Amino acid sequence: MEWRTASSDPAAAPPTPIESRLSMPAQNLFKFDKRQRRKTEAPWLWRTPWLARIVTFGGGLALTAYGAHEMYKVVDVGGVTTLKWALLGLFVLNFSWIALSFTSCVVGFALLMRRRRRPALPTGLAETTAVVMPIYNEAPSRVFAALQTIYEDVQATGLGAHFDWFFLSDTTNPDIWVAEERAFIGIRRRLGPQARIFYRRREKNTGRKAGNIEDFVSRWGGAYKHMVVLDADSLMSGPTIVQLAAAMEADPDSGIIQTLPLIINRNTLFARVQQFAARIYGPVIAMGLTAWMGRDGNYWGHNAIIRTEAFARYCGLPDLRGRPPWGGHILSHDFVEAALIRRAGYAVYMTPTLGGSYEESPPSLIDLSIRDRRWCQGNLQHARVLSGKGFHWASRQHFLTGIFGYLTSPLWLLQLLIGIVIVFQASYFRPEYFTGEFALFPTFPRFDAERSLELFGLTMGILLAPKMLGLIVAIFEPETRKGSGGVIMLLISTLFEVVLSALLAPIMMLIQTGHVLHIVFGFDTGWDPQRRDDGSVPFADIVRRHVWHVALGVLSLVAGFMISPSLVAWMSPTIAGLVLAIFISWATSQRWLGLMFRRAGVLTTPEETATPPIAKRGKALSKALARAGEDDVNGLLAIHADPELRALHESWLPTRRPRQRGQITADRALAETKIADAETIEDAVNWLNRGERLVALSDRALIGMIARLPRRAALAAAAQRTPRAAE
Repeated sequence: MEWRTASSDPAAAPPTPIESRLSMPAQNLFKFDKRQRRKTEAPWLWRTPWLARIVTFGGGLALTAYGAHEMYKVVDVGGVTTLKWALLGLFVLNFSWIALSFTSCVVGFALLMRRRRRPALPTGLAETTAVVMPIYNEAPSRVFAALQTIYEDVQATGLGAHFDWFFLSDTTNPDIWVAEERAFIGIRRRLGPQARIFYRRREKNTGRKAGNIEDFVSRWGGAYKHMVVLDADSLMSGPTIVQLAAAMEADPDSGIIQTLPLIINRNTLFARVQQFAARIYGPVIAMGLTAWMGRDGNYWGHNAIIRTEAFARYCGLPDLRGRPPWGGHILSHDFVEAALIRRAGYAVYMTPTLGGSYEESPPSLIDLSIRDRRWCQGNLQHARVLSGKGFHWASRQHFLTGIFGYLTSPLWLLQLLIGIVIVFQASYFRPEYFTGEFALFPTFPRFDAERSLELFGLTMGILLAPKMLGLIVAIFEPETRKGSGGVIMLLISTLFEVVLSALLAPIMMLIQTGHVLHIVFGFDTGWDPQRRDDGSVPFADIVRRHVWHVALGVLSLVAGFMISPSLVAWMSPTIAGLVLAIFISWATSQRWLGLMFRRAGVLTTPEETATPPIAKRGKALSKALARAGEDDVNGLLAIHADPELRALHESWLPTRRPRQRGQITADRALAETKIADAETIEDAVNWLNRGERLVALSDRALIGMIARLPRRAALAAAAQRTPRAAE
């Protein structure tokens, strides 16, 4: 694909290559002819992991049956009432979830305890792969530094000629848009004319991230056999990307190969807890999933490689009927895309031990809840996709996992409330010991306390087992053990994480219950950009978000003492988390507190002790670019002050048909009027709102008007010179 110009300046080349189109039709989720499913080209690779599935699902079912039996015996003392039946049903639903997670982790633990070797770096590649980074109102210094870092690391493998690089912008903030263009000019000049780096901005972010990827595939996908999809906070090492491309070439039936991204670069206490948990417990969980999923796996939307032609042919997403939050665009598109490409006969699998794949996480509980709200809506939407035709049963299991991951919170809350009501009933209402039916002995409303305590211990053991299994694996891995500060610090960090997670759990329970109720009652979440920095959340925002959590915790404490002191003891972790919600949220969002724990060696991960070179380079480059101060410069002022930037900006605007007479948008008319009335560029900056600035920067005629406006200082200087000239 020729794309360079005769100019010696790399920035003067077209921002995108010549288009190589692929059709990406929207799929029908509920109609599928099995004859459309492709035949496998490498059937010897399709081994069904029967043993892992029997252990995971058979073991989970057996544990659930045992837990249900024990819970029935707990509530059966004195007869089973309607409330007790409800309590039993909710317990079984919640217990089945943790039982399945436990058995999956047991399988993952067994596999991780074996010795593993990282695959050798391939000596050559046959195909060209596109590496794409969708961005949406992100700080340009961060994302352009990340992609440059990945590019340099791939170049160092000697196989960089097999990769092209794309920034896929859906940015709607006019200032960030111009900052992205300046950063794009900068990265091209830094890396030189040999770097095949491109930038495309959509004017309308139709379909959000899924639509962004679809636009790329439809316009340029025909030129690339594969594409590596990143997120705005992704980092991937060069060897990892090269090995993914080699794996895709070696497996003609592969559709998506997913890596396990580790969390890095986190400093607040909340984010460091997430980072430690993902690093120590995550591999056990991921390996268990990989084991039973086999080639019927899932896709998490980033840090994965995809077969482009198959994706275009089979993964076009339809809009769901109805209005958001249940209808409209599919928010959690990745699960559905994995199900569709698997339905077509391609494999989807994960490589949890490949390494070299990184991401970041929200810096505070409030930031997590904002992202979680969108994920909740996307996963609950899958209830409408679950009955789609032709999906593999494992794909349906992935949908159920996502749905149930959010329903557990309201189910847990209901279980707590029903338990409280039963205790309250036993304490304050005079029981009817002798019912209307003939009985020799009275019916006493009570529980089997001893069996109840044993079941509680079993439940907590199963709940904490994945953490303990992950800890054992970490202790037996020399690199992880030493990088985390040794066995003692690993034990201390794990204990701290368990305690803090227990306090955070009831807060997240109420937050997620609120999300579910909002969606059930028809409130759409929207799509706001994530806050990725480590800056602390204002205390007023924390109080506003958590004041009702604290109120509910205090109410539970008072009511518990009124009903039964033993109830307070039973609910103490939940009550403590809610009563301390404001303090916990504030403390965990503090960067200084997180750094203090880091200096003490608590929650340390190997990637902090020995920072991966790619992470070190990315952080240094991001800081260097941020120091230039171009992230926050007003777009109008930047275009006005820099003729070269203005010329490139205009040349990169899409070609539009001439406006028809009488068709004028309000923003266009207001922008033109305000610019015409402005005496200086400062006037235009002050008068135009965000929407009008976006229109002005998208219109060549209005850009010409802006360029002709003088600066206020120049106008004042000219006014001072005029009287002197007259004299």
